[in-house]
Amino acid sequence: MNIIPVCSKHFEFDNTYSRLPERFYARLDPTPVPQPNLIKVNRLLASHLGLDLDFLKTPAGTNILVGNQVPEGAEPLAMAYAGHQFGGWVPQLGDGRAVLIGEVIGSDGRRHDIHLKGAGRTPFSRGGDGRAWIGPVLREYILCEAMAALSIPTTRALAVVTTGETLIRESRLPGAVLARVASSHIRVGTFQYFSARQDIDALRLLSDYVIDRHYPEARQSPNVYLALLEGVIARQANLIANWMGVGFIHGVMNTDNMSIAGETIDYGPCAFMDTYHPEMVFSSIDQMGRYAYGNQPKIAHWNLSCFASSILPLIDENVEVAVEAVTDKLNRFPEQYYNIRDLKFASKIGFLNHQDNGADLVQELLDCMVTNKVDFTLAFRRLCDLSSRKGSENNSPDEPFTLLFEDCLAAEGWLVKWRERLVQEGQNELDRQKIMRATNPAYIPRNHRVEQVISAALGDDFKPFYKLLDILAQPYDDQPKSIEFQNPPLPDEIVRETFCGT
Repeated sequence: MNIIPVCSKHFEFDNTYSRLPERFYARLDPTPVPQPNLIKVNRLLASHLGLDLDFLKTPAGTNILVGNQVPEGAEPLAMAYAGHQFGGWVPQLGDGRAVLIGEVIGSDGRRHDIHLKGAGRTPFSRGGDGRAWIGPVLREYILCEAMAALSIPTTRALAVVTTGETLIRESRLPGAVLARVASSHIRVGTFQYFSARQDIDALRLLSDYVIDRHYPEARQSPNVYLALLEGVIARQANLIANWMGVGFIHGVMNTDNMSIAGETIDYGPCAFMDTYHPEMVFSSIDQMGRYAYGNQPKIAHWNLSCFASSILPLIDENVEVAVEAVTDKLNRFPEQYYNIRDLKFASKIGFLNHQDNGADLVQELLDCMVTNKVDFTLAFRRLCDLSSRKGSENNSPDEPFTLLFEDCLAAEGWLVKWRERLVQEGQNELDRQKIMRATNPAYIPRNHRVEQVISAALGDDFKPFYKLLDILAQPYDDQPKSIEFQNPPLPDEIVRETFCGT
């Protein structure tokens, strides 16, 4: 592998994870590809990272983004971790098709990993080819950038580069590499890897590293490792509540897919709901519905218990004392989650004073949506435009909302209660609508639109990809010229399953 000298305006690495002991990772270079072609580079993200956009668009820059060349200062490695996959324990997983090339410090003063997904085989590949095909690469780019625009903590996409390779999956498919960015790629499974090996020294090193990088406030606590657990719990409660608020289903919430920094990571068979149902599943591999939409808070709680178990030896030398301490923290997760979730859904229906009966009305609406097979995103968005006063019989402004329901009378009955509560709130109408419209997106990456992008890309047409990204970059704006992208799929467009890229 060639080492390419680059000046500081191109890449300025300040790597820290590679300074941990070598049992934390395997050092290796990405596997070169025959014919790299830059499809997309994220201009705003590159600027935020202090990267030279013009350089990234050159052949030399593209070769770095695809892994053909390693820039000076990079220290490529594949991270080691373990995890519970669908509840089953796997003692060694690790980056099987991804390479961390290094860390840069962004304009926010924070550290960011630059990670190449689809960069070839690693010691953790477990027989796989280490590559990614264009479909899941585009899906992850679209989904994570949509999440960022929705202000939900997430990994980011820096670039997509096709490789000129043909991969064998269920058919012959074009290869691609995703250059992605995260505040780190450390997972619950990273802690489990060392816990399973009873490597207490490594657990302490890893915990101290995570505290310094993500939770420095924990250093002020009498028990820094218990404070670390508290911090991770708080961020997960916030993350999952945000997912639920936009109808996002991760699809594969294994412990190795749970970022210790509280970001959405590993967009595999993920999806945004169209028709609302708490048992909604899209992932083709989730046959039992373990990671259904409504199960996500419980799974996050379970994953957190795995994290807590991993760091028990650091909490207290007395196991009983440590268990009691972490149990107390874990038992607070449901309340933390529901406090955030209830506030979010109250805001979605315009209840900003957050009185107790708001949660009941939210649940009544959700139950009605299930019974009437109502589109999640569209229902909340159309509710934004309704007045706090019912119109006359000849002028029915409620219809854009009520006609989403098979039983319009049920929707109208709920609106009566909703308006009664709005009167109690006593808010300015325009202010309320403005806040609701900033809470309920008009545009999400609907599954059928993502599939249309992938289908076009297989024909070497990336215009739909660029267009969808532009629309999703402003999810709360009306965008009259793109109004059709608000609509749910037609019956023959419905996507019922999504797939991992492996």
